[in-house]
Amino acid sequence: MAKKGNLSINSENMFPIIKKWLYSDHDIFYREVISNACDAITKIKKMDMMGEYELPEGYKPRVDIVLNDKDKTIKIIDNGIGMTAEEVEEYINQVAFSGATDFLNKYKDKANADQIIGHFGLGFYSTFMVSDYVDIDTLSYKSDAASVHWTCDGGSDFEMDDGDKKEIGTTITLHLSDDCLEFCNEYKAREVVEKYCSFMPYEIYISRENEEGTETIKESEKRDDDVVIEVIEPEKKEEAKAEGESSEEKKEEERKLKIKRRPQLVNDTHPLWAKTPKDCTDDEYKEFYRKVFRDYKEPLFWIHLNMDYPFNLKGILYFPKINMEFESAEGTIKLYNNQVFIADNIKEVIPEYLMLLKGVIDCPDLPLNVSRSALQNDGFVKKISDYISKKVAEKLAGLCKTDKENYDKYWEDISPFIKYGCLKDDKFCEKMNDYILFKNLDGKYLTLPEALQINKDAEEAAAAEEAKDENGNKVEAEVVDADGNTVSDDAKTDDKKDEEKEPRTIYYVTDEQQQSQYINMFKAQKMDAFILNHNIDVPFIQQLESKNQDIRFQRIDADLTDTFKSKTSKKAEKEFEEIEKTIGEKMKKALKNEQLVVKVEKLKDKKISSMLTVSEDTRRMQDMMKMYAANGMMMGDLGMGGQTLILNANHPLVKYVMDNGEGENVDTICEQLYDLARIQNAPLDAESMTKFIQRSNDIMMLLAK
Repeated sequence: MAKKGNLSINSENMFPIIKKWLYSDHDIFYREVISNACDAITKIKKMDMMGEYELPEGYKPRVDIVLNDKDKTIKIIDNGIGMTAEEVEEYINQVAFSGATDFLNKYKDKANADQIIGHFGLGFYSTFMVSDYVDIDTLSYKSDAASVHWTCDGGSDFEMDDGDKKEIGTTITLHLSDDCLEFCNEYKAREVVEKYCSFMPYEIYISRENEEGTETIKESEKRDDDVVIEVIEPEKKEEAKAEGESSEEKKEEERKLKIKRRPQLVNDTHPLWAKTPKDCTDDEYKEFYRKVFRDYKEPLFWIHLNMDYPFNLKGILYFPKINMEFESAEGTIKLYNNQVFIADNIKEVIPEYLMLLKGVIDCPDLPLNVSRSALQNDGFVKKISDYISKKVAEKLAGLCKTDKENYDKYWEDISPFIKYGCLKDDKFCEKMNDYILFKNLDGKYLTLPEALQINKDAEEAAAAEEAKDENGNKVEAEVVDADGNTVSDDAKTDDKKDEEKEPRTIYYVTDEQQQSQYINMFKAQKMDAFILNHNIDVPFIQQLESKNQDIRFQRIDADLTDTFKSKTSKKAEKEFEEIEKTIGEKMKKALKNEQLVVKVEKLKDKKISSMLTVSEDTRRMQDMMKMYAANGMMMGDLGMGGQTLILNANHPLVKYVMDNGEGENVDTICEQLYDLARIQNAPLDAESMTKFIQRSNDIMMLLAK
């Protein structure tokens, strides 16, 4: 027979779960109890604003943490709203009944939810993670209220009676377990409170009970709550000396007071991110950065986030200066909820690529779980992440447009953030497309649109030179189709349009030393290339190519364009075709490499004997294979596919090989020409390097004879 009913929850079984599993870190009780204390102060101020209570003159909201290592106690005292016996019964004796939520429901038309921290009604019970038993002494703001004393040892039983508290507010006393005594050590308490509560909205003070320490102040600095132990009179000086003193010097000589050491303020109630950007100075931003992140290198620049709609979010993101060779590139994004520290680097809120930054984000609207240490799964969180990404892109674009000089200086430091972001986030990549910088061979930074135009003049000049006859006059080249028919002007125009649709090439360098010969060739023809020598650059340029169909990246040793070749007559071109066959066979035979493609060209630079080009697609595939192999994956061997050996017909060594087919030293020269070409393209393997050195020695011996 079917049966229905209600599940019963036994508090005796529930408390051990709360104590052990509710919070991952035991020190978090400080955050929870201080948050409750701040809520109590917020509530009494709201009651004053609504005319339901009048705060006493000179009221200063504060939370005091009083430590007693002898008695093994911690007291957390607030001068907030307090509780009546009925409220203690409702909010404390009923587990997970939130006083904050109840207050908001009761005054929902008048209270501002953003200023109330608590929501779950479980924070107080975190105290039992570190305590054998806990006392509450509280007095409500209500005129007819009596003080209440409550005590519990963490089980299901409690005791509640009239108390003797005289001031409105609440004192929670934790009687620490023996294994948690570190939390009543002043230095440990300060460390934990600064971690979680550095920016709580009300002043938090730490002191030791029965404090014996003292400090000395000027009499003019005395406060009403100071306990004076001794008055120190200024030293009397000789009259003659005193008469010669200025009035300012005399004024400084006031009495000093030795007082009981004051409680130490541990928080900043007005964090910089809560202010509007126009009210913050550069020095304040830098000081905040040093204070929060303990980093004494100045940040490059920062972004102040300040949003009220459609969600409430404030924060500051700093772009730090990173030494990539010696330091970790990992940053720190501190997440706050109503100025209460939640966690570092919560990935759902901060885009992964921005975790390289340092900063703070405060969002009261975040959907937190019960322990406030992680986020509940919510589409709203994705909107926050997208907003942060958008603001970063806007800031970077604005810098590039309005302060290009400094943007250029920042680029080496910020490029890892931007390139990684472009790989991870398509929208970010689209926004940053025109503000990505490339460093050319002269160290100048150009944007992507500028990079596309950089070689246009040199290519057009080369084309114009090609169109001149032997006397330097411009001629219109006759264009014929595959059948030998002359192509019409209209067809030429159509072909030109098709050429304009072809992707424009951006040349790049990965190793300035290894590819130095190609660099020199480019410079000689007034062409330029860009330095892309980081591991991230290979996937990054592939991403740019996929987003920009009109561009193509090509390493400078991937091909040889007409720009680098001497003008050659049609007759000479036909002769070269025959020579290529002959010399190609010689090279393949000498090198024992039938796969090698050999071309003979007349290069403008007569000092170059041979060059090796590897097609861009082949080289990228080889690089990818190496990467997979490094990760332990078995991949096929691409061998030396895609290579083309280019011999310069203008160089004497190549002419020697062309003219001396079966000469005594032809094989040696062929091998040397090939290795010279290879060594400009990539490092030789061990065996090839050994042969190259031995062959070089043999050649020098021939010269020495």
